Amino acid sequence: MHQTLYRKYRPVDFNEVAGEQDIIKTIKNSLREDKMSHAYLFAGPRGVGKTTTARLIAKGLNCLTNGVTDEPCNMCENCVAIGEGTFIDMIEIDAASNRGIDEIRGLKDKINYRPAKGRKKVYIIDEVHMLTREAFNAILKTLEEPPSHVVFILATTEPEKILPTIISRCQRYDFKPLSFKDAKARLVQIAEAEEITVDDESLKLVYEKSGGSMRDAISIFEKLISSCYGEEINLERSQAALGVIPENLMKEFMEILEEGDIHRGMTFLDDLWEESLNVEIFFKDLANFVKGMLITREIEGEKGLKIIGDIYETLTKFKFEEDKRLLGYVILNKNLLEGRPAVTTEVVYKEVIKEVAVGESAQPVAAVPKTEVPADLNLTLDQVNRVWNEALTIAKREKIRLAAFLAGARPIRVEKNIIYIGFAAENLFSKDMMEKAENNKHLLSALRSIIHPSVETKYEIIGGRRQVENKEENVSFADKVVEFFDGELI
Repeated sequence: MHQTLYRKYRPVDFNEVAGEQDIIKTIKNSLREDKMSHAYLFAGPRGVGKTTTARLIAKGLNCLTNGVTDEPCNMCENCVAIGEGTFIDMIEIDAASNRGIDEIRGLKDKINYRPAKGRKKVYIIDEVHMLTREAFNAILKTLEEPPSHVVFILATTEPEKILPTIISRCQRYDFKPLSFKDAKARLVQIAEAEEITVDDESLKLVYEKSGGSMRDAISIFEKLISSCYGEEINLERSQAALGVIPENLMKEFMEILEEGDIHRGMTFLDDLWEESLNVEIFFKDLANFVKGMLITREIEGEKGLKIIGDIYETLTKFKFEEDKRLLGYVILNKNLLEGRPAVTTEVVYKEVIKEVAVGESAQPVAAVPKTEVPADLNLTLDQVNRVWNEALTIAKREKIRLAAFLAGARPIRVEKNIIYIGFAAENLFSKDMMEKAENNKHLLSALRSIIHPSVETKYEIIGGRRQVENKEENVSFADKVVEFFDGELI
């Protein structure tokens, strides 16, 4: 009968446990000195060795050949039975399916019976956080003062859900996700035993897919072995077998973000969809790809973290959306429209005033190289007002929603190179929307192209202080929806 690799290569002694060297060392010392606690709490993510370590403790306490030891013989009747999970004095309880008070009362009734074949009865309660409060209370006294022949080992992935009174009665060990070094070493051992050839890039991919779980890593590795039967396992075959997005596609998408080409980005996402590639998995893999770029400093830290944050924020908000392309459109919008520079590197600037009225002393503001930023442009409010409508036309052409936000807005004063734009108090929402970078950049770009590359914009409520105490009251639900999806009302 076929045996899965995870069960076949489950550690049979403490030396085979991957990672958690400090925890294993402490437990081995306790066994060697015969100073074991009556209750343990093993906390940590799935597949990192909590239950395996508990079984090894049962071996160390009940080995017939070596006595209480940190090096069980694995040959005696008790060691073999524990390894096979048939040892009568090792009781494993799944708290997820035996979580009620009746099951715990049954445990308490049997706990006083002495071991049938071993020195200690070892109770391993997996997913202990699933027990009800009543069940916890029922076991509390027994856990505090169990019979001398009993050892409790509680395992959980969510220690925060366990009552503090329970935790205080246990010796707690926190297991961590495995490092790549530890996981790789174990996978290489398995590959050599199975006479499999695998490259480091494939092992790295298996580790990333496992999330630091040794059990998951071995299961994924077994899938690779089956898929590449009789062939060398390389990165290309591994990516195909595990459904991993090829790196060249992620590089292409990063180029799209860098170039700011939204139409190319949408076409790219549509192509993924048509080729039956999982868009959600693509963005999760992209997040890991960007993480690698951050580590190697191939991308600016702030930009890389924003991309990762946008990906997981969007995946969480729209996790029930069936058409995953829409997630991609949102992510694309966040990173193109919010992060794109307002002005390109080469722009031909016009003069502010083409004709000066008779008797007016103001002089045209001549174009200057972009690198020069004068402290004062001698710009007047009248000059800005003359080109205001032209600037609005250009900005609205880039983003039609600005027509609604800027309706009724007007320049109110100019200080040095800053143009202050005023809104009536009832248009507070429009002001707040224009202060967002993704909206302001279109108007700012238009003004800079007409007036001067160094001008800036600021927005104010006409009349000073805001008259609205809670701006949420002035924003309709429809406005919020339009804002989030970057849409428009028609």
